[in-house]
Amino acid sequence: MAKGIFRTKSVHDLMEEANSQHGLKKTLSGFNLTTLGVGAIIGAGIFVLTGQAAAQYAGPAIILSFVVSAIACVLAGFCYAEFASMIPISGSAYTYSYATLGEFFAWIIGWDLILEYLFAASAVSVGWSGYLISFLRDYHINVPIEYTTALGTKLINLPGEGWKILTVDLENILAGRGMDLSALPQTTAICNLPAMVILALLTFLLVLGMRESSVFNNIMVVVKVSIILIFIIAGFFFVRKANWQPFIPENTGTFGKYGLSGILRAASVIFFAYIGFDAVSTTAQEAKNPQRDMPKGILGSLGIATVLYILVALVLTGIVSYTDLNVPDPVAVGVNQMGEKMFWLRPIVKIAAIAGLSSVILVMLLSQPRIFFSMSGDGLLPPFFAKVHKRFRTPYVSTIITGFIAIILAGIFPLARLGELVNIGTLFAFTIICISVIVLRKTRPDIPRPFKTPWVPFIPLMGALVCVAQMVVLAGETWRWFILWLLFGILIYFLYGMRHSKMRTGGMNKT
Repeated sequence: MAKGIFRTKSVHDLMEEANSQHGLKKTLSGFNLTTLGVGAIIGAGIFVLTGQAAAQYAGPAIILSFVVSAIACVLAGFCYAEFASMIPISGSAYTYSYATLGEFFAWIIGWDLILEYLFAASAVSVGWSGYLISFLRDYHINVPIEYTTALGTKLINLPGEGWKILTVDLENILAGRGMDLSALPQTTAICNLPAMVILALLTFLLVLGMRESSVFNNIMVVVKVSIILIFIIAGFFFVRKANWQPFIPENTGTFGKYGLSGILRAASVIFFAYIGFDAVSTTAQEAKNPQRDMPKGILGSLGIATVLYILVALVLTGIVSYTDLNVPDPVAVGVNQMGEKMFWLRPIVKIAAIAGLSSVILVMLLSQPRIFFSMSGDGLLPPFFAKVHKRFRTPYVSTIITGFIAIILAGIFPLARLGELVNIGTLFAFTIICISVIVLRKTRPDIPRPFKTPWVPFIPLMGALVCVAQMVVLAGETWRWFILWLLFGILIYFLYGMRHSKMRTGGMNKT
């Protein structure tokens, strides 16, 4: 049995699948792939995490934290680009692992990617909901408070502050003020309805077709990048250099609280901001010229996002003291700091956030069904996951299943719980991909590689080490949930995947 589950999938078979004319519709150009990457990357990181990580960990040196995270992603990005150009299949890291490390590791990666794509789609939709509710509130349109957050969340209406989530910390603060909580209006949330609605709408759009989804994503990307550039240009005129002093705040005596350790801690937190560039590789089967355009899409989107992140962080910490940025909408706070003359920019920034998060959700919802599609094609998941719509040529069954699960998660789980596993799942996938490049260079040096990762094995090894280092500093609770998730996936593999695998039943070539 051990020999069977570690057999690798024939690269010849993979190339035949890539050249098949009976699969998904090829409609994506290099520009489309780059905008998909930008659409996936630029979202919660730039509109939420920049300010919070600066306030809690790094201060103005958050700029350096972005550089550290970018380096880790670029190292992994080179490895993804090599595989995507060499094996242009929609399965992304799952497929690459199948060709190098064998079926069992491929299943583990495929199962792990659910944490990145499906859970991330739900988590970002919760952030989208917050910005939409805030935007509507500015125009006196109020969504009933019971339908704005996760099921069972306790809410309290504070005088002059509005509805707040009633946490233990908030209870202690209010008790310290001598406030009688029983005298204040309270309620319990039913679901996060806006998050559920956006997921349903984007799932429907993805079923209709890749071309329609790509056009929507392109529009969202243009909107959010344009507004981000407006904020950067306008913000430079309101920067106060005093806000950048000290550039690296002195460590408080606690690891990760400012100083050099704070820069590293912030880098591990804002790593979430870069998640998504690898989603480009899941669309390889729908690219017109994947060998040429996949590396452009992956590395190009990473480069654009990194430059924008650094510029926004530079301007934001120059306009507002980093100590005042621990808020859900730091960019909006920056606009407020510019004064009344720039108040017109505040609703525009919220529109950019809504557009930005919409494109992130779209790409996450787009990517997960294509992982299911590939796993089903290999027999590791039931056949209906690989069904392609006769008219739209999209994996509609797996898209609908993905959307339905994401809707349930977004409606009943809070953002923190949804997001806590996304980082570790992504870092694990990146680590495996970096190792796989080294393995395949040794085992199959003869395979044509339109794009080659430079300085092998140095680049892949550094990529794997940086990713593992960021995994190590994550919380113990995150590790426990991650291990339980993997164990549950392994159980499913032995109960279903191994028994139905085409590798074992003779449905494909083995190496």
